[in-house]
Amino acid sequence: MRSWPASLGPARWAPVALTVVIDAPAPLAELLETLTATARVVRLPLRVPFRGLSHREVLLSKTPGGWVEFSPFLEYGPQESARWLRSTLTLIQDANPDLRGPFPPLPHVSPGHRVEVNATIPAVDVSADPQAIDTLMARYPGCTTVKIKVAERGGGQPFPDQLAADLRRVAAVRQHYAERGVSNPRIRVDANAGWSVDQACTALTALAEQGPLDYAEQPCGTTAELAELRARLARRQVPVRIAADELIRKAADPYAVVRAGACDVAVVKAAPLGGVDQVCRIAQGIAEYGVDLTVSSALETAVGMTAGLRAAAAIGSAAAGLATGSLFCRDVAARPICQGSLPLESGAVDMGVINKYEASPDRLTWWLDRVRAAAKHVRIDTE
Repeated sequence: MRSWPASLGPARWAPVALTVVIDAPAPLAELLETLTATARVVRLPLRVPFRGLSHREVLLSKTPGGWVEFSPFLEYGPQESARWLRSTLTLIQDANPDLRGPFPPLPHVSPGHRVEVNATIPAVDVSADPQAIDTLMARYPGCTTVKIKVAERGGGQPFPDQLAADLRRVAAVRQHYAERGVSNPRIRVDANAGWSVDQACTALTALAEQGPLDYAEQPCGTTAELAELRARLARRQVPVRIAADELIRKAADPYAVVRAGACDVAVVKAAPLGGVDQVCRIAQGIAEYGVDLTVSSALETAVGMTAGLRAAAAIGSAAAGLATGSLFCRDVAARPICQGSLPLESGAVDMGVINKYEASPDRLTWWLDRVRAAAKHVRIDTE
Protein backbone atom coordinates (compact mmCIF):
# COMPACT_ATOMS: atom_id res chain seq x y z
CA MET A 1 0.00 0.00 0.00
CA ARG A 2 1.10 3.53 -0.68
CA SER A 3 1.43 5.98 2.23
CA TRP A 4 2.13 9.71 2.10
CA PRO A 5 5.76 10.63 2.97
CA ALA A 6 6.00 13.22 5.76
CA SER A 7 8.98 14.81 3.99
CA LEU A 8 6.67 16.03 1.22
CA GLY A 9 4.51 18.10 3.55
CA PRO A 10 0.75 17.93 3.96
CA ALA A 11 -1.28 16.65 1.05
CA ARG A 12 -4.08 18.88 -0.18
CA TRP A 13 -6.30 15.83 -0.44
CA ALA A 14 -6.63 12.98 1.99
CA PRO A 15 -4.05 10.29 1.15
CA VAL A 16 -5.45 7.53 -1.00
CA ALA A 17 -4.53 3.91 -0.42
CA LEU A 18 -3.09 2.75 -3.72
CA THR A 19 -1.39 -0.43 -4.73
CA VAL A 20 1.01 0.48 -7.51
CA VAL A 21 1.61 -2.56 -9.67
CA ILE A 22 3.80 -1.99 -12.71
CA ASP A 23 3.78 -4.69 -15.37
CA ALA A 24 7.01 -3.81 -17.16
CA PRO A 25 10.36 -5.32 -18.11
CA ALA A 26 12.33 -6.32 -15.03
CA PRO A 27 15.19 -3.84 -15.70
CA LEU A 28 12.71 -0.97 -15.26
CA ALA A 29 11.04 -2.21 -12.09
CA GLU A 30 13.20 -0.40 -9.55
CA LEU A 31 13.12 2.87 -11.48
CA LEU A 32 9.34 2.70 -11.83
CA GLU A 33 8.89 1.98 -8.15
CA THR A 34 11.03 5.02 -7.34
CA LEU A 35 8.91 7.19 -9.64
CA THR A 36 5.54 6.09 -8.28
CA ALA A 37 6.44 5.87 -4.59
CA THR A 38 6.05 9.61 -3.94
CA ALA A 39 4.08 10.70 -6.99
CA ARG A 40 1.89 13.78 -6.83
CA VAL A 41 -0.16 15.34 -9.61
CA VAL A 42 -0.48 19.11 -9.95
CA ARG A 43 -2.65 21.19 -12.26
CA LEU A 44 -0.95 24.51 -12.88
CA PRO A 45 -2.90 27.44 -14.39
CA LEU A 46 -1.39 29.25 -17.38
CA ARG A 47 -1.26 33.03 -17.76
CA VAL A 48 -2.65 32.81 -21.29
CA PRO A 49 -3.96 29.83 -23.30
CA PHE A 50 -1.15 27.80 -24.89
CA ARG A 51 -1.79 24.95 -27.34
CA GLY A 52 -5.44 25.37 -26.41
CA LEU A 53 -4.67 24.70 -22.74
CA SER A 54 -5.61 26.84 -19.75
CA HIS A 55 -3.89 24.48 -17.27
CA ARG A 56 -0.95 22.06 -17.43
CA GLU A 57 -1.33 18.81 -15.53
CA VAL A 58 1.85 16.88 -14.64
CA LEU A 59 3.04 14.10 -12.36
CA LEU A 60 5.93 15.01 -10.05
CA SER A 61 7.92 12.72 -7.79
CA LYS A 62 10.65 13.32 -5.22
CA THR A 63 13.30 10.62 -5.61
CA PRO A 64 16.35 10.27 -3.35
CA GLY A 65 18.37 12.05 -6.05
CA GLY A 66 15.92 14.88 -6.63
CA TRP A 67 12.57 15.72 -8.19
CA VAL A 68 11.49 14.35 -11.58
CA GLU A 69 8.51 14.93 -13.85
CA PHE A 70 6.37 12.79 -16.16
CA SER A 71 4.13 15.03 -18.24
CA PRO A 72 2.92 13.82 -21.65
CA PHE A 73 -0.08 15.82 -22.78
CA LEU A 74 -3.36 14.32 -21.68
CA GLU A 75 -4.45 13.17 -25.14
CA TYR A 76 -1.31 11.09 -25.76
CA GLY A 77 -1.71 7.33 -25.73
CA PRO A 78 0.57 4.73 -24.09
CA GLN A 79 3.04 4.39 -26.97
CA GLU A 80 3.65 8.12 -27.34
CA SER A 81 3.71 8.57 -23.56
CA ALA A 82 6.35 5.83 -23.31
CA ARG A 83 8.95 8.19 -24.78
CA TRP A 84 8.23 10.72 -22.04
CA LEU A 85 8.43 7.96 -19.44
CA ARG A 86 11.77 6.81 -20.80
CA SER A 87 13.10 10.35 -20.42
CA THR A 88 11.95 10.46 -16.80
CA LEU A 89 13.43 7.06 -15.99
CA THR A 90 16.82 7.95 -17.49
CA LEU A 91 16.98 10.99 -15.22
CA ILE A 92 16.03 8.89 -12.19
CA GLN A 93 18.79 6.43 -13.05
CA ASP A 94 21.28 9.25 -13.57
CA ALA A 95 20.47 10.96 -10.26
CA ASN A 96 20.28 7.76 -8.22
CA PRO A 97 23.39 5.69 -8.99
CA ASP A 98 22.46 3.09 -6.37
CA LEU A 99 19.41 2.11 -8.41
CA ARG A 100 19.67 -0.59 -11.03
CA GLY A 101 18.76 0.68 -14.48
CA PRO A 102 19.27 -0.42 -18.09
CA PHE A 103 19.92 2.91 -19.81
CA PRO A 104 23.26 4.24 -21.08
CA PRO A 105 24.86 7.02 -19.03
CA LEU A 106 23.74 10.55 -19.83
CA PRO A 107 26.29 13.10 -21.08
CA HIS A 108 27.96 15.00 -18.26
CA VAL A 109 27.32 18.74 -18.13
CA SER A 110 28.80 21.09 -15.54
CA PRO A 111 26.13 22.04 -12.96
CA GLY A 112 27.07 25.70 -13.35
CA HIS A 113 26.37 25.71 -17.08
CA ARG A 114 23.82 28.20 -18.46
CA VAL A 115 21.75 27.80 -21.63
CA GLU A 116 20.79 30.68 -23.93
CA VAL A 117 17.01 30.75 -24.44
CA ASN A 118 14.42 32.49 -26.57
CA ALA A 119 11.39 34.47 -25.47
CA THR A 120 7.98 33.10 -26.46
CA ILE A 121 5.09 35.33 -27.51
CA PRO A 122 1.65 33.71 -27.74
CA ALA A 123 -0.89 34.81 -30.32
CA VAL A 124 -1.92 37.97 -28.48
CA ASP A 125 -4.00 40.66 -30.17
CA VAL A 126 -1.80 43.76 -30.16
CA SER A 127 -4.64 45.87 -31.53
CA ALA A 128 -6.73 45.15 -28.44
CA ASP A 129 -3.76 45.47 -26.07
CA PRO A 130 -0.92 47.64 -27.44
CA GLN A 131 1.14 46.99 -24.29
CA ALA A 132 0.89 43.19 -24.54
CA ILE A 133 4.32 42.70 -26.13
CA ASP A 134 6.14 44.90 -23.62
CA THR A 135 4.39 43.09 -20.76
CA LEU A 136 5.30 39.66 -22.11
CA MET A 137 8.88 40.55 -23.00
CA ALA A 138 9.49 41.80 -19.45
CA ARG A 139 9.42 38.14 -18.42
CA TYR A 140 12.43 37.39 -20.63
CA PRO A 141 15.23 39.73 -19.50
CA GLY A 142 18.16 39.79 -21.90
CA CYS A 143 16.61 37.50 -24.52
CA THR A 144 17.45 38.65 -28.05
CA THR A 145 15.84 35.66 -29.76
CA VAL A 146 12.05 35.38 -29.74
CA LYS A 147 9.53 32.85 -31.03
CA ILE A 148 6.16 34.34 -31.99
CA LYS A 149 3.04 32.23 -32.39
CA VAL A 150 1.20 32.79 -35.68
CA ALA A 151 -1.63 31.09 -37.62
CA GLU A 152 -3.60 30.66 -34.40
CA ARG A 153 -6.48 28.24 -34.82
CA GLY A 154 -9.88 28.43 -33.23
CA GLY A 155 -10.58 32.11 -33.76
CA GLY A 156 -12.65 31.59 -36.89
CA GLN A 157 -10.82 34.37 -38.72
CA PRO A 158 -10.41 34.16 -42.49
CA PHE A 159 -6.79 33.86 -43.58
CA PRO A 160 -6.32 37.52 -44.67
CA ASP A 161 -7.51 38.78 -41.27
CA GLN A 162 -5.41 36.20 -39.43
CA LEU A 163 -2.33 37.17 -41.43
CA ALA A 164 -2.91 40.86 -40.75
CA ALA A 165 -3.00 40.11 -37.01
CA ASP A 166 0.19 38.05 -37.30
CA LEU A 167 1.96 40.86 -39.14
CA ARG A 168 0.94 43.37 -36.47
CA ARG A 169 2.19 41.06 -33.71
CA VAL A 170 5.58 40.47 -35.33
CA ALA A 171 5.94 44.17 -36.12
CA ALA A 172 5.22 45.02 -32.48
CA VAL A 173 7.99 42.66 -31.36
CA ARG A 174 10.43 44.27 -33.80
CA GLN A 175 9.43 47.68 -32.50
CA HIS A 176 9.97 46.53 -28.90
CA TYR A 177 13.56 45.58 -29.70
CA ALA A 178 14.23 48.71 -31.76
CA GLU A 179 13.11 50.95 -28.91
CA ARG A 180 15.65 49.23 -26.67
CA GLY A 181 18.55 49.48 -29.09
CA VAL A 182 18.62 45.81 -30.13
CA SER A 183 19.38 46.08 -33.83
CA ASN A 184 19.46 42.44 -34.90
CA PRO A 185 17.04 40.34 -32.85
CA ARG A 186 16.47 36.81 -34.07
CA ILE A 187 12.78 36.46 -34.91
CA ARG A 188 11.21 33.02 -35.20
CA VAL A 189 7.58 32.36 -36.05
CA ASP A 190 5.72 29.17 -35.13
CA ALA A 191 2.59 28.25 -37.08
CA ASN A 192 1.99 24.81 -35.51
CA ALA A 193 1.07 23.43 -38.96
CA GLY A 194 -1.68 26.04 -39.29
CA TRP A 195 -1.10 26.97 -42.93
CA SER A 196 -1.50 25.35 -46.33
CA VAL A 197 1.48 25.66 -48.68
CA ASP A 198 -0.14 28.59 -50.49
CA GLN A 199 -0.94 30.36 -47.22
CA ALA A 200 2.54 29.72 -45.82
CA CYS A 201 4.18 31.08 -48.95
CA THR A 202 2.05 34.24 -48.80
CA ALA A 203 2.53 34.71 -45.05
CA LEU A 204 6.27 34.11 -44.97
CA THR A 205 6.85 36.39 -47.95
CA ALA A 206 4.98 39.17 -46.14
CA LEU A 207 6.75 38.52 -42.83
CA ALA A 208 10.17 38.48 -44.51
CA GLU A 209 9.41 41.85 -46.11
CA GLN A 210 9.10 43.29 -42.58
CA GLY A 211 12.59 42.14 -41.69
CA PRO A 212 14.83 39.07 -41.31
CA LEU A 213 13.41 35.84 -39.89
CA ASP A 214 15.59 33.25 -38.19
CA TYR A 215 13.17 30.53 -39.28
CA ALA A 216 9.52 29.51 -39.55
CA GLU A 217 8.64 26.55 -37.37
CA GLN A 218 6.27 23.90 -38.73
CA PRO A 219 4.38 26.17 -41.15
CA CYS A 220 2.61 23.18 -42.74
CA GLY A 221 1.60 19.76 -41.50
CA THR A 222 3.33 17.20 -43.73
CA THR A 223 6.82 16.46 -44.96
CA ALA A 224 5.71 16.83 -48.58
CA GLU A 225 4.21 20.25 -47.85
CA LEU A 226 7.36 21.50 -46.13
CA ALA A 227 9.50 20.29 -49.04
CA GLU A 228 7.22 22.05 -51.55
CA LEU A 229 7.23 25.23 -49.46
CA ARG A 230 11.03 25.27 -49.24
CA ALA A 231 11.24 24.92 -53.02
CA ARG A 232 8.74 27.72 -53.64
CA LEU A 233 10.47 30.11 -51.24
CA ALA A 234 13.81 29.37 -52.88
CA ARG A 235 12.40 30.10 -56.35
CA ARG A 236 10.97 33.39 -55.09
CA GLN A 237 14.23 34.16 -53.27
CA VAL A 238 12.46 34.55 -49.94
CA PRO A 239 15.22 34.03 -47.34
CA VAL A 240 13.30 32.08 -44.68
CA ARG A 241 14.56 28.81 -43.24
CA ILE A 242 12.01 26.10 -42.47
CA ALA A 243 12.03 24.28 -39.14
CA ALA A 244 10.30 20.97 -38.43
CA ASP A 245 8.86 20.24 -35.00
CA GLU A 246 5.85 17.91 -34.90
CA LEU A 247 7.17 15.93 -37.87
CA ILE A 248 10.22 15.02 -35.77
CA ARG A 249 8.67 14.83 -32.32
CA LYS A 250 5.76 12.57 -33.26
CA ALA A 251 7.36 10.54 -36.05
CA ALA A 252 8.27 6.89 -35.79
CA ASP A 253 11.35 7.88 -37.81
CA PRO A 254 12.54 11.33 -36.66
CA TYR A 255 15.05 11.45 -39.54
CA ALA A 256 12.48 11.12 -42.34
CA VAL A 257 11.79 14.86 -42.69
CA VAL A 258 15.53 15.58 -42.72
CA ARG A 259 16.29 12.96 -45.37
CA ALA A 260 13.46 14.37 -47.50
CA GLY A 261 15.18 17.76 -47.58
CA ALA A 262 12.07 19.32 -46.06
CA CYS A 263 13.69 21.41 -43.34
CA ASP A 264 16.70 23.57 -42.53
CA VAL A 265 16.29 23.30 -38.76
CA ALA A 266 15.16 20.44 -36.54
CA VAL A 267 13.29 21.45 -33.39
CA VAL A 268 13.65 18.70 -30.82
CA LYS A 269 12.10 18.19 -27.41
CA ALA A 270 13.84 15.94 -24.95
CA ALA A 271 10.96 14.21 -23.20
CA PRO A 272 8.82 13.52 -26.30
CA LEU A 273 11.85 11.96 -28.02
CA GLY A 274 12.81 9.73 -25.10
CA GLY A 275 15.35 11.76 -23.16
CA VAL A 276 18.67 13.58 -23.21
CA ASP A 277 20.58 10.71 -24.81
CA GLN A 278 18.05 10.45 -27.64
CA VAL A 279 18.39 14.16 -28.44
CA CYS A 280 22.17 13.76 -28.57
CA ARG A 281 21.81 10.78 -30.89
CA ILE A 282 19.49 12.69 -33.23
CA ALA A 283 21.80 15.73 -33.23
CA GLN A 284 24.67 13.52 -34.33
CA GLY A 285 22.53 11.87 -37.00
CA ILE A 286 21.27 15.06 -38.65
CA ALA A 287 24.60 16.88 -38.63
CA GLU A 288 25.65 15.17 -41.88
CA TYR A 289 22.62 16.70 -43.64
CA GLY A 290 23.64 20.26 -42.74
CA VAL A 291 20.50 20.72 -40.66
CA ASP A 292 20.70 22.92 -37.57
CA LEU A 293 19.06 21.98 -34.30
CA THR A 294 17.09 23.84 -31.63
CA VAL A 295 16.07 22.25 -28.33
CA SER A 296 12.61 23.33 -27.27
CA SER A 297 10.13 22.91 -24.44
CA ALA A 298 7.07 20.71 -24.26
CA LEU A 299 5.58 23.05 -21.64
CA GLU A 300 7.23 21.31 -18.73
CA THR A 301 7.51 22.79 -15.25
CA ALA A 302 10.85 23.91 -13.81
CA VAL A 303 11.37 20.30 -12.72
CA GLY A 304 10.68 18.79 -16.13
CA MET A 305 12.75 21.43 -17.91
CA THR A 306 15.93 19.75 -16.65
CA ALA A 307 15.95 17.24 -19.51
CA GLY A 308 15.77 19.92 -22.20
CA LEU A 309 18.41 22.09 -20.56
CA ARG A 310 20.80 19.17 -20.20
CA ALA A 311 20.25 18.23 -23.83
CA ALA A 312 20.79 21.80 -25.04
CA ALA A 313 23.95 22.12 -22.97
CA ALA A 314 25.29 18.79 -24.23
CA ILE A 315 24.85 19.53 -27.94
CA GLY A 316 25.43 23.30 -27.96
CA SER A 317 21.95 24.16 -29.26
CA ALA A 318 21.12 27.57 -30.71
CA ALA A 319 18.99 29.73 -28.39
CA ALA A 320 16.73 27.08 -26.90
CA GLY A 321 12.97 27.34 -26.59
CA LEU A 322 13.06 26.40 -22.93
CA ALA A 323 12.01 29.63 -21.20
CA THR A 324 8.35 28.65 -20.96
CA GLY A 325 8.16 28.75 -17.16
CA SER A 326 6.84 32.30 -17.34
CA LEU A 327 3.72 30.95 -19.05
CA PHE A 328 2.64 29.50 -15.69
CA CYS A 329 0.89 31.70 -13.14
CA ARG A 330 3.07 29.90 -10.59
CA ASP A 331 5.78 27.38 -11.38
CA VAL A 332 6.78 24.65 -8.92
CA ALA A 333 10.34 25.96 -8.58
CA ALA A 334 12.36 29.04 -9.46
CA ARG A 335 14.54 28.98 -12.56
CA PRO A 336 15.04 32.68 -13.32
CA ILE A 337 16.20 34.02 -16.67
CA CYS A 338 19.33 36.14 -16.38
CA GLN A 339 20.93 37.90 -19.36
CA GLY A 340 18.94 35.74 -21.75
CA SER A 341 19.93 32.38 -20.27
CA LEU A 342 18.68 29.75 -17.83
CA PRO A 343 20.67 27.84 -15.20
CA LEU A 344 20.97 24.09 -15.51
CA GLU A 345 19.82 23.64 -11.92
CA SER A 346 16.48 24.90 -10.63
CA GLY A 347 15.80 26.28 -7.19
CA ALA A 348 14.14 24.26 -4.45
CA VAL A 349 10.69 22.93 -5.23
CA ASP A 350 8.02 25.10 -3.60
CA MET A 351 5.80 22.74 -1.63
CA GLY A 352 3.29 25.55 -1.16
CA VAL A 353 2.69 25.61 -4.92
CA ILE A 354 2.40 21.83 -5.08
CA ASN A 355 -0.07 21.75 -2.19
CA LYS A 356 -2.13 24.61 -3.64
CA TYR A 357 -2.44 23.16 -7.13
CA GLU A 358 -2.54 19.47 -6.32
CA ALA A 359 -5.09 17.60 -8.40
CA SER A 360 -7.80 15.37 -6.97
CA PRO A 361 -7.09 11.76 -5.92
CA ASP A 362 -8.79 10.35 -9.00
CA ARG A 363 -6.31 12.23 -11.17
CA LEU A 364 -3.41 10.62 -9.30
CA THR A 365 -4.97 7.22 -9.92
CA TRP A 366 -5.38 8.09 -13.62
CA TRP A 367 -1.74 9.13 -13.92
CA LEU A 368 -0.44 6.02 -12.17
CA ASP A 369 -2.52 3.90 -14.54
CA ARG A 370 -0.94 5.89 -17.35
CA VAL A 371 2.56 5.13 -16.08
CA ARG A 372 1.68 1.44 -15.98
CA ALA A 373 0.33 1.51 -19.56
CA ALA A 374 3.29 3.47 -20.92
CA ALA A 375 5.86 1.27 -19.16
CA LYS A 376 4.94 -1.64 -21.41
CA HIS A 377 6.20 0.33 -24.42
CA VAL A 378 9.42 1.85 -23.05
CA ARG A 379 12.40 1.10 -25.27
CA ILE A 380 15.58 0.34 -23.43
CA ASP A 381 17.79 0.44 -26.51
CA THR A 382 18.71 3.70 -28.23
CA GLU A 383 18.51 2.63 -31.85
